[in-house]
Amino acid sequence: MSGRDFDSFFERLRQETKIASQSDLARELGVGRAAVSLVKKKGAVPPRWILDLSMKFGLDSSWLETGEGAARPEEASEIFFEEFRRIPKVAARLSAGGGSFETESGVEGYFAFRSEWVERKGNPSDMVLMEVYGNSMEPELREGDVVLLDQSRTDILAGGIYAVGVEDTVMVKRVEKRPGQVVLHSDNNDYSPIYLRGDELDNVRVLGRVIWVSREYR
Repeated sequence: MSGRDFDSFFERLRQETKIASQSDLARELGVGRAAVSLVKKKGAVPPRWILDLSMKFGLDSSWLETGEGAARPEEASEIFFEEFRRIPKVAARLSAGGGSFETESGVEGYFAFRSEWVERKGNPSDMVLMEVYGNSMEPELREGDVVLLDQSRTDILAGGIYAVGVEDTVMVKRVEKRPGQVVLHSDNNDYSPIYLRGDELDNVRVLGRVIWVSREYR
């Protein structure tokens, strides 16, 4: 079965997982039964659901969304692997607020991106996915967004959004480099800039630049 509609998506999910009903689906996603009914009515499955479920059950996200290719990465042919690159999502969350101390770097799962697209952005081997926590970068980035970081792009360019480590804190901010200091800017005007100077600069690490974001609209 192929197609992006909810019924096709649900049938693929039912065939490959323990999910047998829409109530099961709601429970696995941690949402209310009404949310599933609303998505079914609209017909379009949120990208975040695709990513979360593919990661949780070891499914290929592109297959789950469209029905094309192999259900599981290990079943894919060599040609399939040439068409898609798998990028890891790590457990650490990027704070768009006061700071997140969840810096565990263990891989939670992998998301598939078309090789042609992702290789135009850079070297996929240097990329990682992380989740945003907090609202300091709204409206550009919202809590729950999943961002794609290029860890090779650590040179600070004006206006760029970066993942930045400050001691044990991992944040996502617009970064400005000035003589003798680094300034971390938030898009949300409720948050003041963070100025880092002197010895504080020894504990600053630019982890990578944000090059893509995935968002589930509610």
